[in-house]
Amino acid sequence: MTENGSSPTSRRALLLAAGSAGVAALTAACSGPAGSRGAAGQPSGAPADAPSSGARTPACVLAMEAGAGPYYLDLDRVRSDITEGRKGVPFRLDLTVVRASAGCRPVTDAAVDIWHADASGAYSTGGATFLRGTQVTDGAGRGTFRTIVPGWYAGLAPHIHFKVRPGHRTETTSQFFFPEDLLLRVYARPPYADRRAPEHPNARDSRYRASGAAMTLPVVPDGDGYRAAYTVGIA
Repeated sequence: MTENGSSPTSRRALLLAAGSAGVAALTAACSGPAGSRGAAGQPSGAPADAPSSGARTPACVLAMEAGAGPYYLDLDRVRSDITEGRKGVPFRLDLTVVRASAGCRPVTDAAVDIWHADASGAYSTGGATFLRGTQVTDGAGRGTFRTIVPGWYAGLAPHIHFKVRPGHRTETTSQFFFPEDLLLRVYARPPYADRRAPEHPNARDSRYRASGAAMTLPVVPDGDGYRAAYTVGIA
């Protein structure tokens, strides 16, 4: 993984070196050994690098895709820390990419982009790059982002967009949500408390009602912030 502070690496060059996967991609929630995900596809709080307690092959549960929205930018910025000094409650996101059609085998050298709003609900645009970045998965299909809990905007449930590119011809795009009770606790803290938070930041969004059960992150406390792990499967 290339951490923040090193020179940005061209994602296109990395993908061309890795080659094209040549298959259509779908998002999936994949269970790991011993309770990583239940039969209904609900994620657990276990980190992506937690040791396995068994050798059985996990079962993958397909989830819903979502559009990239109007704020996606193809920046070629490979880095783990995407905060760029943006204030907010720290949040670590551990992602694992696996191939659902091959027994949840880890996908190596997949480019994973994430992007989201800051505490005030604003996205970086123009020449700004805060709260955007890419990781290229390692031999275990893993990548980690260090960011903040996103703010709310435009009547939508707070979310983190992500795009997985296993090759330069295929991609999967969706978004993660947060538990509503956690959001209300976070939004009572500065700098989020500078605005009046909605009483129900998730339930008012039809997209959350459609896919929130599958795409809500299993958030757990982590120091003065939070962390979550999620496994994304592609076909």
